Amino acid sequence: MCLGIPAKVISLDENGQGEVDYLGTRVKTNLAFIENARPGDWVILHAGFAISRLDEEEARETLSLLREMADLQDP
Repeated sequence: MCLGIPAKVISLDENGQGEVDYLGTRVKTNLAFIENARPGDWVILHAGFAISRLDEEEARETLSLLREMADLQDP
């Protein structure tokens, strides 16, 4: 199963590369698919690529649901 995770853009360069934060982890990301990406934007991160933009409310709701699902998996 593949899963896209909401992540917040921390920084980016002129080549479409940058850094995002998801769940407290910062990772290098290719942001070339996101037109006019800026620090502070929320994106869906999949396999090292930001594949779409979303608003902060939707990002936080999705992260909350993912945490709830993870909690249900804990024995």
